[in-house]
Order: sequence, then C-alpha cells, then structure tokens
Amino acid sequence: MYCANCGVKLADTEQRCPLCGTEAYHPDIERPEVDPLYPKDFVPKSVLSKTTIHIIIFTLFLIPIFVCLYADLYINRCITWSAYVSLSVSISYIIIVLPSWFRRPTPAVFVPLDFFLIALLLQYINYATGGDWFLTLAFPLITYLGIMVTAASVLLYYLKKGHLYVIGAFFIAMGFYMDIIELFLMVTFKVSFDGWSLYPMIPLVIIGLGMIAIAISRNAKAILARKLHF
Repeated sequence: MYCANCGVKLADTEQRCPLCGTEAYHPDIERPEVDPLYPKDFVPKSVLSKTTIHIIIFTLFLIPIFVCLYADLYINRCITWSAYVSLSVSISYIIIVLPSWFRRPTPAVFVPLDFFLIALLLQYINYATGGDWFLTLAFPLITYLGIMVTAASVLLYYLKKGHLYVIGAFFIAMGFYMDIIELFLMVTFKVSFDGWSLYPMIPLVIIGLGMIAIAISRNAKAILARKLHF
C-alpha cells in the first residue's frame, strides 16, 4: 500500500502516513497484524535548517545590491541608478521572504507594510527625478489599492466562510479602481477624459457580481465546488 499524498510505501497496518500524516485507508485491503515499516516516532530530518535557508536567501538578495552599487560607484563615482535597484531588491525581500520568518504571518500587518514600502520607493523616485506626481497620483492610488488588498486579505485569512463574497467585492472594487486611475491621471497630467477605464471596469464588475450571485445560490456554489474540487 502506498500513501495517496506523498507516494511513500506503507505497511498494511498503517493508519496514517508517518511522513506527511495523510490517513491511509483502502476498503478492499484487510489489515493484517504486521510490524510497521517505520517507527512511530520517526521524523524525517531536513538537510538544511530553516535558519540556514534564510541566510542563503538573504545572501542571494544581497549579491545584486552590492554588484549594482559597485558598478555605479566605479562608473559614475557616485550612487545614481543603483539606489533604485537596491531599494527595489530590499523591498522585494521584505515582501516575499520576510513573512516566512514567522510561523503564522498575519496579513493585517504585512500587507499594509508592503504597500507602505512601495509608497516610500515611489516617493524616493519622485524626489530623485524631480517629479511632482507622487501626491496627486501615486499616493492616492497606492493608498486605495493598499486598503482594498488589506481588507480582502484579512477577510480571506480570518473568515471560514463567505470567501466568494469577499472575492466578488474585491473584483467590483478593482473595477471602480480603473476609473479612479483615469481620474487621477487627468488631475496630474491635465489630460482629457476618454473613457478607457470603462473597458477593464465593466468586465471586472460583471465578474464580481457573478461571484456574489454564485455565493448566494446554493446550487451554483455546489456545482462550482464539484468542478473545482474544493
């Protein structure tokens, strides 16, 4: 008999897989009294510890930062474009890797932190390039998007039911977000309204309303669950 999840060979008397914990059961196989293939206290040992893996990943993120800083200083005798690369790589590390340091990272903390760091990066780019688009374009758009993503992430993380309602509402909010983008582009760059935001907005709103309709209908939700196997 083999584990249906990880494929390891099991003794016929095994109740659960000793490696992944999946329940082992086959209705056509009688369970004879034989010794298990693995001791009950068997725990597979990891080749690399979690700390070692974090150190390796941290080093991999440091390499492009040092290479770009060295190249920039060698060519330009000062830090110019390498600052963008260094900040971008650092923020990428915080967004992608930092949550893995914690056993159960909560989106209520990490998602707002991610958008805050992105806003700081955009503010630095705006300052370094002498632009005036941060307060009238980047800041309101990042803030609105950060609030939407944080709210959706927190609800999906903590709610046991109603995920379709949350996802549907998020799609609808993203649809109206397209109009907000065009509005702030008009304010910042003094361009006229041409309605391009309606093209992504309409399908996003329709998809969101469709998800909410599926969530309301028990039959539709059951059919979707069977099709997607959840």
